This record gives sequence, C-alpha cells and structure tokens, in this order.
Amino acid sequence: MSPPPSPPGTVGFVGLGAMGLPMAVNLAGAGFDVLAWNRSRPPLDAAVSAGCRTADRPAQVAGAARVVLVMLPDLPQVRALLDAPTGLLAGAGSAGAGRAMDTLVVMSTVSPVAVRALAEELRPRGIEVVDAPVSGGVSGARDAALSIMAGGTEDAVQRVRPYLAAMGSTVRRMGGIGAGSLAKACNQLVVAGTLVALAEAVVLSERGGLEPAALLEVLAGGLASSEVLAQKRHHLAHSDFTPSGPARYLHKDLGFVLDSADDAHVSLPLAATVAGLYAAVDSGGLGDLDNSVVLRLLREGRLPSPDSHPTTTKD
Repeated sequence: MSPPPSPPGTVGFVGLGAMGLPMAVNLAGAGFDVLAWNRSRPPLDAAVSAGCRTADRPAQVAGAARVVLVMLPDLPQVRALLDAPTGLLAGAGSAGAGRAMDTLVVMSTVSPVAVRALAEELRPRGIEVVDAPVSGGVSGARDAALSIMAGGTEDAVQRVRPYLAAMGSTVRRMGGIGAGSLAKACNQLVVAGTLVALAEAVVLSERGGLEPAALLEVLAGGLASSEVLAQKRHHLAHSDFTPSGPARYLHKDLGFVLDSADDAHVSLPLAATVAGLYAAVDSGGLGDLDNSVVLRLLREGRLPSPDSHPTTTKD
C-alpha cells in the first residue's frame, strides 16, 4: 500500500534505531510531516504513535520528500539503501517515480573521506549531500539536545537547518562536504581518549586500594570533570557494561580518525594507541558491550602489542 499523498514540506527519515527513532519523533513533534521507513516494523509503529507517517519502501520516501535524512550504522548501509531495487535512487532517479529527493542528509558517523566520494557520485544525479553527524547519545536524541556538526554548501546546510534545529540544541556548519564528519571524528577521538584515561585511572586507583566510585566522585567535582565522565560514571564505578553505546561503534569511528589523519598526512600517537585498544576490545569479543568496557581489557591486561597497527576503515 502506498502512503497517503504528501503535504508540502514532507521530510523523509530512514533508520529508526536507538538514535533515529527519537530524532524522527522530535521532527514530528516540531510540526514537520515526517515520512519514515525502517527495515523492521516495531520502530515504525512507535513512529506512527508519535505522529510520523510511514512508507513501505525507501523509494516511496525519496519520491515524496525533497530532503531525506538517514541514520544508519555506516556508509555501506547508506549505499545499499541508495542502490537497492526499491531504494532511494529508485524513488529519486526517474520521472516515472515522481522524483522529489534532491538533498540527502547523512547523519551517521562515517568516514569524511568516503562521504566526500559519495557526494561526488550523487551530484551528477542532481542530489546534494550534507553530512551531519551527531553527538549526545540516546539521551541527547530523546531530549532534542544533540550537537550536530554539518558539512556541505552553505545553501544546502541552510536548507536543512530547520530539521536539524528540531533535533539538536547546537547546530553548526563546519565547512564543505566531509567537514561535519571530520568534526565528529575529532569528537570521537576525545570521547575515546577520555574513556581510556578514566579506565586507567580506575585501574590505578584499585591497585592502590582506592574505591573507584569515590575516585570518580572526586574527579567529577574538579578539573577532570566532563560529559564523558557524567555519562559513564556508573558504568566505570560498578563495572556495569550494559551498552548505552556499543564499543564496536567506537572502534569503527576511530578507524575514521586514522583514515582522516592519513588523508591529512598528520601523526596522531594518542589516536593510534586508543584505536589499538578498541580494536583489541572488539577482537576480544567485547564489542557489543558498552564502550566503557575498555576498563575490563585494562584490568585483565589484554593489551595490543606495542608494534601492532590498528586497521583503518575505508568505504
């Protein structure tokens, strides 16, 4: 069954995961007509309950909305969504499909290098790409308090800014295409580096006879305080690695940091070390646990060889 006719200003949203669903819900709550698609049905039902409309296939989204936002794990999934027989390009690539989509907003954390290549491929088809990754976690997505880093032409970012503003408390154009993803790579480097530092502090404190919870309380009250500490304090104090952000995603993101460093011809020794630790977390079967699980790796001494080189991630 086809979705009902779209009123002016319809925005498409694809990918209703832990982050995507509350983001789409906030768009609908801000008064936008949201046409959503997701591979599994339960998130679509939740989106409908929150005021979104749903499509049976991605092509319908691209046929109805000029701007389509995607929140998927990585660019390979975005490319698969574009190229599938019923994908976004099927809905945007022919007159018979009632072409509408002219702007694709990639809100996933992806390689800055690879998203620039995607933009070059789609430009001849009349589709402009904006990369707009987010930071703030599930709580930020739920509270419309995300920090959104956008890359693209000034006109394209301005065109999608009202949608971004409905989902985030901070929206900043960082530069041309890929600039948003580069800013997110920098963000993830700081997050991962801070997590490793906190985990090392916990291990050191334990070996010295301190109580981790007490240490983290003191750190939270001083210069070492951070949003990372605020969100991960419980995980680290109680060794509760129930995932709020799976470690394998941070491993992937650190690959983008190394890709970007290689592309810019810069040496980032901390990034290489932290990426090696998260590669060991993932290869050790801990990737589905919370990204604070690096604490377990450090406690058990399962550290990567000093001369090992983390593998970068390329699309």
